[in-house]
Amino acid sequence: MQRLFNAKTLTTTGSLLLNKSITTTSITSFKPVASSFSRYYSSVGGYESVFTALDTFPRRHIGPNEDEVKSMLAKITTSKQSSQKVESLDQLIDFTIPKSIRLNRTLDIDGNHVKGEHQLLQELKEVAKKNKIFRSFIVPFVIQRNILENPGWYTPYTPYQAEISQGRLESLLNFQTMVGDMTGLPMANASLLDEATAAAEAVSMCVNISKNKKALAFLVDSKCHPQTIDTIRLRAEPKGIRIEVTDSDKFDYSRGDVVGVLVQYPATDGSLVDYRHLAKKAHEHDALVVCATDLLSLALLTPPGEWGADIALGNSQRFGVPLGFGGPHAAFFSTSQKYSRLLPGRIIGVSKDSAGSQAYRMALQTREQHIRREKATSNICTSQALLANMTAMYAVYHGPHGVKAIASNVHKKTVILAAGLQRLGFEIANHHYFDTIKVVTGDRTQALLKELENRSINVRRVCAQSISISLDETVTLRDLQLLFEAFAAVSKKTEAILFTPESLEKELITNKKETAIPAHLIRKTEFLTHPVFNRYHSEHELLRYIHRLQKKDLGLTTAMIPLGSCTMKLNATAEMYPVSWPEFNSIHPFVPSDQTVGYREMFDSISRSLCEITGFAAASLQPNAGSQGEYAGLMVIREYLRSINQSHRDICLIPVSAHGTNPASAVMTGMKVVVVACDQFGNVDQADLRAKAEKHKDNLAALMITYPSTHGVFEEGAKEMCAMIHGYGGQVYMDGANMNAQVGLCRPGDIGADVCHLNLHKTFCIPHGGGGPGMGPICVASHLAPFLPVHSVVKEHVGGEHGIGAVSAAPWGSSSILPITYVYLQLMNGVGLKRATQVAILSANYMAARLKDHYKILYTGSHGLVAHEFIIDLRPFKETAGIEAEDVAKRLQDYGFHGPTMSWPVTNTLMIEPTESESKYELDRLVDALISIRQEIADIESGKADKLNNILVHAPHTEKVITSDKWDRPYTRQQAAYPTQATRESKFWPSVGRVDNVFGDRNLQCSCPAVSSYQE
Repeated sequence: MQRLFNAKTLTTTGSLLLNKSITTTSITSFKPVASSFSRYYSSVGGYESVFTALDTFPRRHIGPNEDEVKSMLAKITTSKQSSQKVESLDQLIDFTIPKSIRLNRTLDIDGNHVKGEHQLLQELKEVAKKNKIFRSFIVPFVIQRNILENPGWYTPYTPYQAEISQGRLESLLNFQTMVGDMTGLPMANASLLDEATAAAEAVSMCVNISKNKKALAFLVDSKCHPQTIDTIRLRAEPKGIRIEVTDSDKFDYSRGDVVGVLVQYPATDGSLVDYRHLAKKAHEHDALVVCATDLLSLALLTPPGEWGADIALGNSQRFGVPLGFGGPHAAFFSTSQKYSRLLPGRIIGVSKDSAGSQAYRMALQTREQHIRREKATSNICTSQALLANMTAMYAVYHGPHGVKAIASNVHKKTVILAAGLQRLGFEIANHHYFDTIKVVTGDRTQALLKELENRSINVRRVCAQSISISLDETVTLRDLQLLFEAFAAVSKKTEAILFTPESLEKELITNKKETAIPAHLIRKTEFLTHPVFNRYHSEHELLRYIHRLQKKDLGLTTAMIPLGSCTMKLNATAEMYPVSWPEFNSIHPFVPSDQTVGYREMFDSISRSLCEITGFAAASLQPNAGSQGEYAGLMVIREYLRSINQSHRDICLIPVSAHGTNPASAVMTGMKVVVVACDQFGNVDQADLRAKAEKHKDNLAALMITYPSTHGVFEEGAKEMCAMIHGYGGQVYMDGANMNAQVGLCRPGDIGADVCHLNLHKTFCIPHGGGGPGMGPICVASHLAPFLPVHSVVKEHVGGEHGIGAVSAAPWGSSSILPITYVYLQLMNGVGLKRATQVAILSANYMAARLKDHYKILYTGSHGLVAHEFIIDLRPFKETAGIEAEDVAKRLQDYGFHGPTMSWPVTNTLMIEPTESESKYELDRLVDALISIRQEIADIESGKADKLNNILVHAPHTEKVITSDKWDRPYTRQQAAYPTQATRESKFWPSVGRVDNVFGDRNLQCSCPAVSSYQE
């Protein structure tokens, strides 16, 4: 496209320049002299070039403007030594972060070029175009636009506050019901990370179920996916579980040490096997049967639960989710009711609220890592809630008849393909299949692959003698014709193709050979029978259903979500935009490397930036959650210790205040957890740390620390702690959960850590999605770089020379959401990232300063300041007013807020993290709400309000309660529902009253309830 300029326009065409002395070179090289942030904030003094982009990002990402920053600083004073006003952001950081660990330069993010949003997206589009799209995948547009691309769905957090999360809880319950129906195993969870890690969870679950604690052999069929086998092996080895891979018909149970078996159904080569006899034999020897399967195939095939499987799992990507170069996709996992308490991941259940109405909630939380810690059966925290919701809506939209029609369409096309290839002289190795055929190609393999490449078709090269082809519902008549042409080009038959896909279809129907599924494996039971899967089949109906659910949930579109240690910052539209580009979301994870040049260019940039931010030498993007980053980092440490003949080191020191995933991850890697005490100020007790390091010096493997601490303080002795552990022969793992307080100001590598993971869904703007997706890449020091995770299928450009094996199904984890982090890093650059961290710390200290006269701020640093989050102590109110943290969190819902992190890391407290993205107006709105609630507590303390019948214990108040004819409470309806001017101007209603958690666990129901239960 040409750009046109009239005679009055200054252009870069030399003959039209108004000032003939200005050359094009001088324009492009001109750099105005200005303060380092003038390009970001128009209110900052200094010259700003007319050529500077008007849509620069930091001023949009960071909530408070310059004037607000000044007024916020004016509220903050130091307190522990001598009271002193804080005059600037730099001074605030000097008072907050120990000088010994400060980074005294600006981060270099690919040269720190200042770019506007449009410019960067244009540049990224050019990078994306370097990826080659050979095939595409269809996502229903109504689901893509209204869930995947809708901030009402992708910005909420994990639904810990059930009353303001009923929409996505209902959708996740639909997901569980769908999985239970399709697999024939009724107890399903609300998603896991991917198929490979789900299979690894199944192995652990089998061991936990087994009564024979000496039975530690697990048999895996050789026809399982190779990436699954690789991931299972890595996960099993530290626990002493022996993974034995062989053909399923050679499984030997007689020795008495087999805890379980894994089969793939359909198999990785597409073949269909009747596993009834295998299941019967396994059960006779007290072994459990795990089946990795494909949801779409189960519309036609006998479900695993009906032929004897105890656990079914797989990847739900076939149900309306893009390929995404490997993810994110929601893994599914189901079992029988009797194993419900050993099921990994979140489970959504049905309960009732304070008025007796039906309500949804997360069930059986006491079995999860944040409660059980090192005794947890899994370290799973973040899963794939957003993708599970997309999958659920796919099932809702198509219903049982639509899903079966899609499955039949795929299968019949595969039968046509097989028939045509046989006509061309090729042998089909598997006679029974659903959507994948294995073709014997002999010495023609390479020639065939070239012919296919010329037609932009990817297939799987199984070995030198064969390939496999998988079809889906997007395959067209033209696609099949191209496949036939490619095979004909290398066929030893010389005659032309004498058939078409249409003629083959008619012939197969006439001869009644249109199926390759044996009669005894054809599904006979119904599925998706609940009304929710049989009502919303027009786009209008589905659109309204999605919107009805969305309105029940509080996301960042409604208000700030001040959850401590969760970093609920802005998920900018410019960051999210590339996720839907086909160049990123329509690529298979195992395509040849020459088709993903753009992806690798982006990966390299992100890795460089993350290493610069952390002070480390190398990075792995493979872990697809923070918990998996912890596991990967500890496994890297373990492998390094092995390499220096220190494999006996297996003690992991973990502070009592650590995230629950820390001890759970340590146990997964075969380490023994030793807990380190914290002192009265919330810091790691240095004396206790030294004593335990000394006690275990011969076997010390690692220390896991979070920095700043989970108490919201930059500990003074972090550098000394790292040096101490190194002195005892251990390594230091830094949990990056609180990295939002470090970026641009200090770095884990400089502090002395050896490895850390980064939650890209916290610090680097990937949205939380209501409980996933997330990513947890790890960055490591140079001595650990050789041990970074590799991959069994994709070997180029992945991992270290002596890598530990795969920790995820895909080589780069959930690749298609990495553009979000890339855009954030490029738009913010080193200057903007530092500013964001400073403002995050400012916002927390501003809120703490305003609240300190009303609540006790539990922990502060040496100058009386906090890091990026802080804890308010509610423990005294239990005695004085009968009020606990839960009451305050529920009452905040009436004010239009999601409650802060509740009772962690200290029982009966609230931990608040505002992030840099919230404006001063929003910070003040939350502070005003908390001050107002403090007055409501004071009314109870003084006797003005009843201790048992008051506005807090009845919170939250639903619209139904407020508008009911009966009102017998000792406070007004207006006090309950409209406590502030902001709520009178815009009201968010909790859709149910306080949910009864105990009732839900005692009456466990984890699938869609009967229609009658919806009636009033």
